[in-house]
Amino acid sequence: MAAADLILTNGAVHTVDAARSVHQAIAVADGRIAAVGSAREMAELAGPATRVVDVEGGMVLPAFQDAHCHLGEAGYGRTLCDLHESAGADSHLRRIADYARAHPDRPWIVGGGWQSNDFPGGIATRDLLDAVVSDRPVVLTTSDVHGAWANTRALELAGITGATPDPPGGRIERDEHGEPVGMLQEQAMQLVLDLVPKPDASERAAGLRSAQEYYLSLGITACQDALVPPEWQETYEQLASAGELKLRVRGNLAWEPTRGDEQLDELIERRRSGTTGRLSCGNVKFFHDGVVENRTAAMLDSYLDGSGQPTGEFGLDQYPLADLARHVQRCDAAGFGIHIHAIGDRAVRESLDVLEAAAAANGRRDARHQLAHVQFCHRDDIGRFHGLGVIANVTPLWARLEAYITELTLPFVSPAAAATLYPFGSILRAGGTLAFGSDWAVSTPDPRHQLATAVARCDPETANDQPLLPEERLDLGTAIAAHTIGAAYAAFLDRDTGSIEAGKLADLVVLDRDLFALQPRGYLDARVVLTLSAGEIAYAATGW
Repeated sequence: MAAADLILTNGAVHTVDAARSVHQAIAVADGRIAAVGSAREMAELAGPATRVVDVEGGMVLPAFQDAHCHLGEAGYGRTLCDLHESAGADSHLRRIADYARAHPDRPWIVGGGWQSNDFPGGIATRDLLDAVVSDRPVVLTTSDVHGAWANTRALELAGITGATPDPPGGRIERDEHGEPVGMLQEQAMQLVLDLVPKPDASERAAGLRSAQEYYLSLGITACQDALVPPEWQETYEQLASAGELKLRVRGNLAWEPTRGDEQLDELIERRRSGTTGRLSCGNVKFFHDGVVENRTAAMLDSYLDGSGQPTGEFGLDQYPLADLARHVQRCDAAGFGIHIHAIGDRAVRESLDVLEAAAAANGRRDARHQLAHVQFCHRDDIGRFHGLGVIANVTPLWARLEAYITELTLPFVSPAAAATLYPFGSILRAGGTLAFGSDWAVSTPDPRHQLATAVARCDPETANDQPLLPEERLDLGTAIAAHTIGAAYAAFLDRDTGSIEAGKLADLVVLDRDLFALQPRGYLDARVVLTLSAGEIAYAATGW
């Protein structure tokens, strides 16, 4: 064997291979993993030009992968009116006012990141926005991007009045007189968002570059961008062709609910052009439903009112079910992976039904279809993930008793549904495959936070130790696998990445301590010190 280019030694090398083996050192040659073993064994592979890095008892893992994010748009969003770091109506309004004063030349104030539980009943109103910005239109999406808060000027420009009907798949929130209050749900958001100036090519490229540098600093070298519009695909392709795309990205192309079957040919052409360098646009993204906070998630049982009585509301479908089934079947027949947003238990069941019907019509293949989020899943459907080969693409950070669960979810869903919140352990025990995605910028992409919550089922940063359905906890090894080989499998990257095995690409992350020696709260103190992509150092902390 030729001498190694790089040896990482004196660490805990958790390979995430089938045996979950642990070694002391790893050797890298020509961008790939040459061998793993003891420090003595790997030292024998050193040559005169070999760089040897003592990781000083730190942890070496396959680099993390994010199975569901909005990479480019989240990166660009960091330059807008970003409310992710503020909390509560007063704090948001101060930040909006400050942003407007700092950007007097911007014709629109655009951004987002606020939480539904920041406002009574999850409804933010235009009069609050008007009090801080009235001379320009303002539209700010919720952190989950399923609702938008607009001021009066934005509503006027969109022509939204009391006489405006709710669009298909959307809802305009209204007061007791039927007048719009400034809150737009789901497809109703587009009435305003379609008017917002779009970032130009240079702004998109800058956002994407910023985002990938951030991901590399977190130890993430690959991701699925869950929704790639044509203009963002163009930016991805430009960076990929120029060798500037540092992350391995699987792009998901949206099936637009306002259009028909004619878009399939366009998606096939976009797949062809979007397969270049480290970019692969091989999935089609569908939305079955919305979110629980605004009562648009599709549920099997009726939503409850404030007194616990059934309302007769079951959520809001983004497509008629027959249309969804037809579109999915045609995309599956064309060889696409299918990625369906499914929050409610009815959305999960019907999405599994649709994927089962597509397989029956087209034949089973290694499709790696996936359902995103899976907040609720009826017990009868848990085993279907394994039976159908459908991946549960989930965000562990959300599986904790924070305000959006305690105030906007549990009081308004049936007890049967509440007992199935984020059933990660159940899906795994039934043989299903988990892939961890952050949904950034909805929530942090930091893997330390995702792992800590998956293991503890509570917020590691607060004093609230009460877990959410503790039977659904995952052990640390399983959680790491979902954030590495599981996410790689979902993106068809598992042959080359996701575990530390000879012959695979040296996509690696080094932490300054071994997480297995810590309690979940301690994961947040661990520091990424090195990120390697194909054997090249893509990020190094100060001193490394």
